Amino acid sequence: MTNVTACIDGSSASPAVCDYAAWASLRMEAPLVFLHVLDKSEYPAQSNLSGNIGLGSREALLEELAELDEKRGKLALEQGRVMLEAARDRAIEDGVADPATRQRHGDLVETLIEMEEEIRLLVIGKQGRAGDSLGEHIGSHLENVVRTMHRPILVTTPIFQEPRSVMIAFDGSATTRKGVEMVASSPLFRGLPCHLVMVGAATDDAYTQLDWACQTLEAEGFEAPFTILAGEVETVLCEYRKEHDIDMLIMGAYGHSRIRQFLVGSTTTSVVHSANVPVLLLR
Repeated sequence: MTNVTACIDGSSASPAVCDYAAWASLRMEAPLVFLHVLDKSEYPAQSNLSGNIGLGSREALLEELAELDEKRGKLALEQGRVMLEAARDRAIEDGVADPATRQRHGDLVETLIEMEEEIRLLVIGKQGRAGDSLGEHIGSHLENVVRTMHRPILVTTPIFQEPRSVMIAFDGSATTRKGVEMVASSPLFRGLPCHLVMVGAATDDAYTQLDWACQTLEAEGFEAPFTILAGEVETVLCEYRKEHDIDMLIMGAYGHSRIRQFLVGSTTTSVVHSANVPVLLLR
């Protein structure tokens, strides 16, 4: 796992994706790769129109449609190339020495699976290009990416703000314990306050779990305030974030207990939608 990989698609989220990816690349001292994937369903590599009803004998029309489809595909490729160059220039302005660009024709999830071994952190926008007109709704590919990838995924907001403090939604599960260890050992959040928030009953076991997490972070130099709060997970996390001016939420994409109930299924979309700050999802 070597690269910070950022997915861009020309949506309104792309500039912030570029900036968060550049920020992460610099903090982690990891190479930055920008990826643009032309969806094979929207831009087929080769169209076969011979089976269309009523078109079989109209060769001239078939040829014209094929030519238009070819031109459309070439324009989409050129548009993607321009977007990648703009992303590269933006990252260089942010201080990244030599960002790379890649363009693929196919399916985003399949492409990311092929590249997974070289991805250290994946950065992706909350919305895709098709979702720009849907307000705050989540891009159609996002949940499939989260469910498929086994790498940390940073889901960005539309506007970049350099993180000054972060919060881990901690439930004591293996996923969130691993997340605490990843945060403690990574340079990504070094020097930033890292709040630990557990939602549930304030039992002795809960405090034992939180104490372990706090000590793990403090051993690596983190300031790690922690608390246990009662209530609905989404509401509690949102209110705590606002009260303490948290810039980024860190949580397991899949965990256990109440956070597991909150995230599995359509709730992965819900947490990203309601956070209003970037969310780092850990597997």
